[in-house]
Amino acid sequence: MNGGTEADAESVADAGRAADPGRAADPGRGADAGRAADPGRAADPGRAADPGRAADPGRAARTAIADGGQEAPPDEDRSTRAAVATLYRLTAGHRTAVAVATALTLAGSVLGLAQPLVARQAVDASGSGQVVWPLLALLGALFLVEAAIGSTGRFLLERIGEGVVRGLRTSLVGRLLRLEMREYDRHRNGDLIARVTTDTTLLREVVSQALVDLVTGSLVAVGALVLMAWLDPLLLLLVALTVAVATAVVASLLQGIRRASERMQDSVGAVAADLERALGALPMVRVHRAEEREAARIGTRVEEAYDAGVRTAKLASVMSPAVELAVQGSFLVVLVVGGLRVGGHAGSLGDLVAFLLYASYLVLPLSSVFHAVSLIQRGMGAHRRVDQALRLPVERTGPSAARSRPVPSAPADRPALALHDVRFGYAPGRPVLSGVSLTVPHRRHVALVGPSGAGKSTVFALVAGFHEPDSGAVLFDGLPAAELGRDACRRRIAMVDQNTHVVHGTLRENVTYAVPDAPEAEIRRVLALARLEELVDRLPDGLDTVVGERGSTLSGGERQRVALARALLARPALLLLDEPTSHLDAINEAALTTVMKDVAQECALLVIAHRLSTVQHADHIVVLDRGRSTSCGSHEDLLARDPLYRDLATSQMLRPGGGSSADRGGRRANG
Repeated sequence: MNGGTEADAESVADAGRAADPGRAADPGRGADAGRAADPGRAADPGRAADPGRAADPGRAARTAIADGGQEAPPDEDRSTRAAVATLYRLTAGHRTAVAVATALTLAGSVLGLAQPLVARQAVDASGSGQVVWPLLALLGALFLVEAAIGSTGRFLLERIGEGVVRGLRTSLVGRLLRLEMREYDRHRNGDLIARVTTDTTLLREVVSQALVDLVTGSLVAVGALVLMAWLDPLLLLLVALTVAVATAVVASLLQGIRRASERMQDSVGAVAADLERALGALPMVRVHRAEEREAARIGTRVEEAYDAGVRTAKLASVMSPAVELAVQGSFLVVLVVGGLRVGGHAGSLGDLVAFLLYASYLVLPLSSVFHAVSLIQRGMGAHRRVDQALRLPVERTGPSAARSRPVPSAPADRPALALHDVRFGYAPGRPVLSGVSLTVPHRRHVALVGPSGAGKSTVFALVAGFHEPDSGAVLFDGLPAAELGRDACRRRIAMVDQNTHVVHGTLRENVTYAVPDAPEAEIRRVLALARLEELVDRLPDGLDTVVGERGSTLSGGERQRVALARALLARPALLLLDEPTSHLDAINEAALTTVMKDVAQECALLVIAHRLSTVQHADHIVVLDRGRSTSCGSHEDLLARDPLYRDLATSQMLRPGGGSSADRGGRRANG
């Protein structure tokens, strides 16, 4: 049973291909593709999960999905046949269990269909004065055995449904954690989460309930019709005509049910996305007294989901009465016509009783079949959204010579990092970097400075492998990043970005995120370097204190130091620090400056800084302006010859030799 999860993701993709072969890419599903990605969010540890930890049951299936897949809109011509094909493919990997469950269900159905025949014999025997209690005992035994076998088959089918959904959720989580970074800008987080939760929940209902109803209902209905044809073909024709009317009514409703269900699922995803947006910025919402505005915004989405849900319910509610009216009408027709035939000696009373039992027997199975088809149509919206998520392009983490670009020869000393004339834009025709070159030697401290919007964080995004340059090359130890592969490159680096991500969990879990099995001595070493010892001492449970969602119980400076400790614990060959002092006070900033000097003795250090006082003692400072590296040198050298750097330093009152005029004045006052 469990082995089926490996095929679930591939099954969904295959089902999508079968259900709608003409699907085209949907450019409108997300935000503007040209929107600049936020490199800061890319470093979220929840999104940069270790690929080595991804050994989940759906991994093989995810590998089978085309990496370059795109989102596709629903095909308006999806038919019930395609929907049933989707249901069939969703059960790939569970076929043995399905066969067993179907066999049990078939056996139960045969026993159920035998009951009217036994009742027929009992009626005829009673009319002729024969003993009927053995037949009544047989009838009771058939009923009990049918119930036992049927419940076992139903349990197996529902267990299959749970297994399918487990595989889908595992596959979706693994897929979403490995998407290309651009995809996170085209889709809202809450909507992606909704695909893992609400959409798969609806698919569980489709697989477990619809599969049960479709299998049992179809078998019983077909068996009943065959036996009715054997008993009286004329009466069967009358029944078929009335049932055909109900079938036509149901068929006319299915497309509307599917479309309304798709709108409802999209609206539910929008509710989750808007709620995630509001909760993620709750302090801002509270300060600006925007609770009612956000509630109204989310309420609009809720109303859209409600309207679509009511529309779905309205259409679905017509189906059961239509089926019941048709079957009950056929029952009356059979009663009248059959009674006349029995009176005219064209059939026996037992035949009529058996036929009437089969006619009434059709109510439940036909209702079940039509309900199953309706449920499948409702599930097609959820299936489309899950299928889209499983087709989103994922990062290629391994090396690929085909993707490497011609690069200049690496310097003889093979620096830890080198960028050669790197150019990059988040969208065609909108360059962010227009020629960046820099070198970070081993055990050297290099700073990257420049005005806001110069492209500094984008450089880090390229170094971290969140995006690939449009031209030029990124090299680690003289080797092109494209040839090394993202995994190999990321093993060389650690990064602290402006967002200083802290995930829900204990302080220890956050510090050891990159090295979960780090020895206690190493943990204590980085805590001391990041000046977190005092924080640990005052927390009620020390390192095992839960720090809250996004580190809500910590200050901004404490979160920044936690991120620094996490990076230092990895002992990287290259440490990237993006505005490492943005949340630190003057005392901790001075301490961090000392830490950076110590770290530079162990690894290469590349630092982005707006506050030049933190990097003026760097071995090299690279000035970035409008996406280009314009100059490189020491603090004193750049003050003398680079107008932009001099303007930046002057605005911060920095003087040659280090320190600001304010700092010097303060020292004189204190001295």
